[in-house]
Amino acid sequence: MSNKICCIVCAGEFKGLDKNLLADNFVIAADGGLKYLNEAGIIPNLLVGDFDSINEHNVSCEVIRLKKEKDETDTLVCIQEGIKRGYNQFYIFCGTGGRVDHTIANIQSLIYLSKRKCIGFLFDGEQVITVASYQSELSFSKDASGYVSIFAVNGETAGVTLTGLKYSLNNAVLTAEFPLGVSNSFIGKESQIACKNGNLAVVFPLVALKHLNVNLKK
Repeated sequence: MSNKICCIVCAGEFKGLDKNLLADNFVIAADGGLKYLNEAGIIPNLLVGDFDSINEHNVSCEVIRLKKEKDETDTLVCIQEGIKRGYNQFYIFCGTGGRVDHTIANIQSLIYLSKRKCIGFLFDGEQVITVASYQSELSFSKDASGYVSIFAVNGETAGVTLTGLKYSLNNAVLTAEFPLGVSNSFIGKESQIACKNGNLAVVFPLVALKHLNVNLKK
């Protein structure tokens, strides 16, 4: 994946950080996510938040202070800032666990990204959650392994095509009310996940991330 990457570290449950990924890309701390970066010895490029999760810190990076009462979550503001700065791939750490409403909000933020010709990856321990659309086709090499699940998350998703997986689909329609796509799996073949309309949440193993290629259509 050669597109520009922005890493966001949130204040949710700590489930690990990829230090190499953080070292090589633009890093934003979302409020209390700063403490995880401090513990890892990583200085963010930008700190964003209303500071309801942390006290004031003396930091050697750019700071955007937000009002406590606002429509956007801290994470969504981080995403908006990243888009403004030219990033189109977002890796979101520590954005799950703890308060389930925050996890749902972050999955909605993945939909926000998919509708803006971008893509986000929400790390949840040994799993990764992303949202694809007709503008973001996913393909995995034959070396990917483990379970992969696909869900319609925004009403009806049409033209769903799955190839190279245990269970295939051809131009199918998935709905948000029926989990048809749960517990599919990689089978040692090159595989593709695509749709023509709507959004697909895709959950796959963290170890499969290195075998993923994203085609972001212009």
